[in-house]
Amino acid sequence: MEQKLIELLEKHDIVFDGKKIMVAVSGGPDSVALLHIFSKWRKSLDFTLLAITFDHQLRTEAKEDVAFVTKLCKEWNIPLETDTLDVRHFEEKYKVSTQVAARTLRYEKFKKVMLKHDIDYLVLGHHGDDQIETMVMSFMRTTNLSGITGIPFRRTFSTGEIIRPLLAVSKAEIEYYLERNQLSYRIDPSNEDISYTRNYVRQLIVPKLKEKNHNLHVTIQQLAETLQEDEQYLQREAKRLFEQLVQYSKNEKSATIHIAELMTYPVPLQRRIYRLTLDYLYETKIPQLSYSHEQIFLSLLKQNTENKVLHFPNDLIVETSYGKILFYFKKETNLPFAISVPHIPATIPLPDGSVMEISYTKERESKREHEYICPASQLEFPLQIRTRKPGDRMRYKGLQGSKKIKDIFIDEKIPRKQRDETYIVADRKDQILWLVGIRKGIINEPTQQVDEYILFQYLKAKEGDVDA
Repeated sequence: MEQKLIELLEKHDIVFDGKKIMVAVSGGPDSVALLHIFSKWRKSLDFTLLAITFDHQLRTEAKEDVAFVTKLCKEWNIPLETDTLDVRHFEEKYKVSTQVAARTLRYEKFKKVMLKHDIDYLVLGHHGDDQIETMVMSFMRTTNLSGITGIPFRRTFSTGEIIRPLLAVSKAEIEYYLERNQLSYRIDPSNEDISYTRNYVRQLIVPKLKEKNHNLHVTIQQLAETLQEDEQYLQREAKRLFEQLVQYSKNEKSATIHIAELMTYPVPLQRRIYRLTLDYLYETKIPQLSYSHEQIFLSLLKQNTENKVLHFPNDLIVETSYGKILFYFKKETNLPFAISVPHIPATIPLPDGSVMEISYTKERESKREHEYICPASQLEFPLQIRTRKPGDRMRYKGLQGSKKIKDIFIDEKIPRKQRDETYIVADRKDQILWLVGIRKGIINEPTQQVDEYILFQYLKAKEGDVDA
């Protein structure tokens, strides 16, 4: 068994010489065997060994388990870190399952202890049969490749890496090792409760599968490593394309993808870019999204429809608009914005972090996109800076009469979300002077010479301005 572990470690280029290694020990058969092996190896491989164990306060025998591990480490001269975890409190506070609560608290403590001792490798006792169980459970509930890659042999964590050498061997091999070395261990009676899915799979499904293939743990481990390598490659490609294809705003927590560009790539990459976009938007608060969400998203790419709106969890809106897919969160309130400007000069901060500078000028006209000039004598104060209202109309060059703001948005292919966030400059009579960044209005020409004009300058917010 030890040779199989060594071969797996060599395959992954793991070298222990001069390293600091921490083994997680529950007192069960797997962790006891693991600690025993590393206790033997430390003499020949020249590494520093530490053990860690927890009392989850979930069973009356938990304190006895900790006492057993403490006695074992003392006999083998291995330093031990212990801690008591309040799993029930965490479970109730965050409304998660017992298993999730226990795992979260364990890994938080692992991280702290690794930092404390500058640990290079945290060694966990997952074995080949655990890998089979994990893969079977994944097949039962997962609809994408990333969900069936199994338990990774190694991954970066805290000050070093997590590794799982026992993935090279089966439960039966571990039991034989314990018997041969006359090692005692603790048994967790909750492992017999088949109301837990993993226990059901362990006791009722895996034995039947192993009847057909006694080396199933080897086959499954090879499959898991192959799938992990494939998924890692696809994720790297997807992340590279995400940076190229997805335009996102940290301020607004929104993203935009050009459909035609995304469609030039294979569906496996489209799926992953979709998931990366959701990861970015939801951050740590990622809701449970079903297979149907993904399929609806992919169908949007193929449909030649405009203004299709989907409602995702946590008020995320996914909308098709003029060849783009827009992701944005519905605002808590859709109250219109309006502010009065009674005097000039004035500097008006706007809700999105941008600023409107208003001053007098001698210039008659500006061709710059974010500037507008009009004669002062033709306006009635106070001026207004606001968002749109029903029935808004304006006049501009080349237009006979006036036109609805709503129709201008449609003509200019302005996304629905942006329409309610576009600013309008108007005077007291609601004469619309400027649909900012889109149309510059015309007003009646003065009947006499004008010496003074008003200059409006829209200074768009930079990333980070609002948060600052």
